[in-house]
Amino acid sequence: MMSRPVLLVFLLVVLIITSQFEWKQQLVPDLDATPSISQKPSESSKREEAVKEKIILLQEKNIKRLNEVVSSLREQLQRCKSKNETRQHTLSFLTERDTDIERNQIFED
Repeated sequence: MMSRPVLLVFLLVVLIITSQFEWKQQLVPDLDATPSISQKPSESSKREEAVKEKIILLQEKNIKRLNEVVSSLREQLQRCKSKNETRQHTLSFLTERDTDIERNQIFED
């Protein structure tokens, strides 16, 4: 008589082998349906590609718009800097003039 562990291993092997045959039999009808399934991924991959292209185009458009905004902001900043420099020069000129006038008044007194 077989020992209990050997009998269990034997039954396990038989179970595995029979399940393998069942899986293979189930796969054969699936292979017949494969052409329609293989077409679906290609269609979905085409859709995915189209969506990706649209996303890329939108991103490029947004990048272009952002570049235009950055350019506009740089121009505004440059104008502000030049106005600020002009004010500083005017202020320094007026300050120098005031100090010169004060000096002259001191010397005249």
